[in-house]
Amino acid sequence: MTFSFKIVTDTSANLPSSLLEKHGIEVIPFYYGMEGEEHCCLDTEAFEDGEGEQYYAKLKAGVRVTTSQINPQTYIDFFEPILARGEDLLYIGMSSGISNSYNSSEAAAEQLRGKYPERKIVAFDTLAASLGEGKAVLRAVGCRDKGMSMEDTIAVLEAERHDLYQTVLLDDLMFLHRGGRVSAPKALLGTVLGIRPILKGDTGGHLVVCGKTRGRKRGLEALADKYEKLIDRSRDQLVGIAYTDCPEDAYELRDMLAKIWKPAEFMVVRYEPVTGSYAGPGTVALFFDGLKNARDF
Repeated sequence: MTFSFKIVTDTSANLPSSLLEKHGIEVIPFYYGMEGEEHCCLDTEAFEDGEGEQYYAKLKAGVRVTTSQINPQTYIDFFEPILARGEDLLYIGMSSGISNSYNSSEAAAEQLRGKYPERKIVAFDTLAASLGEGKAVLRAVGCRDKGMSMEDTIAVLEAERHDLYQTVLLDDLMFLHRGGRVSAPKALLGTVLGIRPILKGDTGGHLVVCGKTRGRKRGLEALADKYEKLIDRSRDQLVGIAYTDCPEDAYELRDMLAKIWKPAEFMVVRYEPVTGSYAGPGTVALFFDGLKNARDF
């Protein structure tokens, strides 16, 4: 199938490999280091089962994971063959509030515009990660496949970006602290008296603490409460749930949400390893299109 422009994302989008292939989406791998070796995860469906279970068991046992931002040259090397084929390119990336990799993609796009002035090259900041980013990718696919131009597709993504609500239930904040995503005092919040922190994505694409609860069940209920209050029932939408090593929590949450309001589709996936290394074991996250400017709530 010939598309009007090429959509590119990264592994943080957490979308099933078969879905990416079906829609002709190319994926830049994020790499991570573990036990002295460098890895990437392009086959997310294989990671759903034994490989993912082993990975998070190692994290729980104290094995450290290292990650690093993608540099501009890596983006250039990935983007240039697409441009050389005569295709325009829309890169939909992980939040600049979480990773500096997006800034590298912008630098790469700017450099390539000089070399390929006839091509359209745009890097779009989703201000999201995991299925929050993935939802933006699928939204762009829907626009493109309806025959919309790249400019009109980007306008849709921009108009809806601040309506995305993403909330994350953690066991604690220590994994985010190790990755430099939260301060040490905040990280201590989740290590005392079984308190489970609840985070949300803010207007700048950062993950910020917005609540706390005790116990797994109450934590899932807190996420379901956000869904009931903020979900936009007028949209025919996909609701995403991501988990690290607790599929039973993810599917229990899905069933709770379905009783509140059933969307067009639920997508439940295991966190891919790079983003999951910051979330840590015991994490469940929820992503949906909320009311206008839902990030503010």
